[in-house]
Amino acid sequence: MPRWKALPDELDPQVKEFATQLRRLVDRSGLSVAALSDRTGYSRTSWERYLGGRLLAPKGAIVALAEVTGTDPVHLTTMWELAERAWSRSEQRHDMTMEAIRISQARAALGEFGAPPAATAPAGGKAPRRAGSAVATPGIAGPAGVSPTIPPQPTAPDANRREGTGSRGPAAPPPPAAPGGGRRRLTMFLAGVVGVAVVIAAVFFLTGGDGGGKKNQGNGVSATPSTPATSVSSDLPAGVKCAGARCTGKDAEAMGCSGDLVTTAKTVTVGATTLEVRYSRTCGAAWGRITGAARGDAVRVTAGTTTERGGITAVGDTIAYTPMVAVKDAAEAKACATLASGQTGCTT
Repeated sequence: MPRWKALPDELDPQVKEFATQLRRLVDRSGLSVAALSDRTGYSRTSWERYLGGRLLAPKGAIVALAEVTGTDPVHLTTMWELAERAWSRSEQRHDMTMEAIRISQARAALGEFGAPPAATAPAGGKAPRRAGSAVATPGIAGPAGVSPTIPPQPTAPDANRREGTGSRGPAAPPPPAAPGGGRRRLTMFLAGVVGVAVVIAAVFFLTGGDGGGKKNQGNGVSATPSTPATSVSSDLPAGVKCAGARCTGKDAEAMGCSGDLVTTAKTVTVGATTLEVRYSRTCGAAWGRITGAARGDAVRVTAGTTTERGGITAVGDTIAYTPMVAVKDAAEAKACATLASGQTGCTT
């Protein structure tokens, strides 16, 4: 059975070539994925994703791979940069496709719940149109496009009684009324009202409106609702999956906050171990890292009342990270190390 599964067909050719090169380096080194994880400090699950083409490896992982396999890091990072640009282009195409699907769904829903079209006036726009016993006045739109109707006029005797005399003569008789005409008009009116309500509800649901428009101070009419806020991912660079509080407790590498987006904000030596505060301004988060460490060494990072911990549990591991904590500035984070030897130390 082959060691590697076939790479996904939808991968960009540049990304596929890069993943193939990574597989060759690992095969040539004779390392298992577990051993590769131990020596580079990146988890086994992450390497399986990198080598399987499901996730583009961050630059830090590529540099670490070059070190453990004896490969020139310059050549490998050059190929990574080409793959990273191809990966970003693929994500942009995917985002555009999903946006087109959402727009299509919204248009289809609005078309399904739209109100019935208003009746058109006869040529010339002057002559009234009769519908059963009711006379419709052209050019006046009612609810949901239904033209309002004029109710039947009273008969001559009724009119005389209301005026208090029978000496004025009979009034002109109204057009003959069909039975049930009033009920039909009421039904049409209610149907129009329901149609308008359904359209408003559909638009409200699809646009995510929540009454965000401010009331007009003069007449109490609601202003146009503000545009719904976009998701966090649409505001971040390609591959970055969280920012601020959403990053707390999550792995920096898995969330795309490492690689070129990270800097070392603070560093101190504890025994033979280097302790660092790593900071990503893009993600608005920091985490602790120890390098040159040994089994049993632990690291923690604190920001305000939030503390995250990490450590080395496997023999041969030398690097350990904590999950991220949200910070507005790297100065808010403090990292501490506790070594298996009993030595402790913290950044300022």
